[in-house]
Amino acid sequence: MLLTDLRTIFERDPAARNWLEVLFCYPGLQALICHRLAHWLYKIGIPFIPRFISHISRFFTGIEIHPGALIGQGVFIDHGMGVVIGETAIVGDYALIYQGVTLGGTGKESGKRHPTLGSHVVVGAGAKVLGNIQIGDRVRIGAGSVVLRDVPSNTTVVGIPGRVTRQNNLSSNALDHDKVRDVEAEVIGALFERVKSLEKQFEQLEQSSLSSTELYNKPKSKNSDGMIEDFLDGAGI
Repeated sequence: MLLTDLRTIFERDPAARNWLEVLFCYPGLQALICHRLAHWLYKIGIPFIPRFISHISRFFTGIEIHPGALIGQGVFIDHGMGVVIGETAIVGDYALIYQGVTLGGTGKESGKRHPTLGSHVVVGAGAKVLGNIQIGDRVRIGAGSVVLRDVPSNTTVVGIPGRVTRQNNLSSNALDHDKVRDVEAEVIGALFERVKSLEKQFEQLEQSSLSSTELYNKPKSKNSDGMIEDFLDGAGI
């Protein structure tokens, strides 16, 4: 399993130079090595020691993985600072997790209370996946998203709360975060165009009912179109 983890890092990180550098300078790999030992001790019922290993690992790597979490093979935690993976979380094979990600719970309920991630899932930086929910295979979760509901396979999720924005993204590059849609900005843009269309229709009705003198003396409202367009341009619309 260690060889699979190492091979995955070389496949996904262009900064990886050699085996020695990856083994000693990649906190995500070090956290996984510690976790696999802690998880094995946890499963056979050893008290205290698994949690202590997890605690030491967090001190050195900045990544907190509860010994009870089930982590598949080929998982890559990139950078990893601030990653938290809860006790009943399940992470499928070849998942890619960036810094600041939380796979956590939503309360103090007992039993399965953390998310289950399928295989080849990508979780962007700062994303929060909370509760006993199912994330399908080959799902991409955009940076900063908050996911609270089940997500079907082969989709992209962005926003707060997370919304599915793309279906069947099998050919999407997992690292192309700049191609993730901004759903909120798209909706605002659509509403803005609708308002402009209604304003144009209203002006045409006014012109047909008012005399030329009345139109000349009518006070002009402050034009905020430029400000709105600047906002939408900044969102990539």
